[in-house]
Amino acid sequence: MKTFVFDIGETLVRDDRYWGAWADWLGTPRHTLSALVGAVTAQGLDNSEALKLVKSGIDIPAEYAAREAAGRGEYLDESDLYEDVRPALAELRRFGMRVVIAGNQTVRAGELLRALDLPADLVATSGEWGCAKPSPEFFAKVLDASGAPARDTVYVGDHPTNDTFPAARAGLRTVHIRRGPWGHLWGDDDRVRATADWVIHSLTELTAIAGK
Repeated sequence: MKTFVFDIGETLVRDDRYWGAWADWLGTPRHTLSALVGAVTAQGLDNSEALKLVKSGIDIPAEYAAREAAGRGEYLDESDLYEDVRPALAELRRFGMRVVIAGNQTVRAGELLRALDLPADLVATSGEWGCAKPSPEFFAKVLDASGAPARDTVYVGDHPTNDTFPAARAGLRTVHIRRGPWGHLWGDDDRVRATADWVIHSLTELTAIAGK
């Protein structure tokens, strides 16, 4: 392996603040929205469908802009990172690996992630690239960012539909991380187990993979 590429939400960053802020903005209990996110995800729908269940007919981009204008928009700080993120990414770089962060996030999220000064060679989001997972275009950009052949590039993520399956179709090696609602929901799924090259519980396990 030469390059490790990381999904963002529930792989590096907890989604608690993200969904909590949406619940507060829409005036619904946080647990209600959290449960709805899980429900739509289990049905194979995009998690943004949960917002439509809370507010019928919602224009999500318009609401997002209104939140930003009201000073209640996206925010990330060190407390949003999983504890193993910095040490794991730093260790991979010490192993000589290129580290790329690339996931389905907004332009603003990309700015916030870069401000955290993570031990990564590149941070990019779907909003910046103009294409999103699970599209082949997104993973073509992942390979451009990797700087290595697909067989030497590992994509790490928690969501089979957005991460494991499309990355494998693009020829990348894949790691399914078993954390967050999606990581746990599909951690024992037969298709995930058959497709993923590795299933892990912590990013610290990647150093052993890098040494193979």
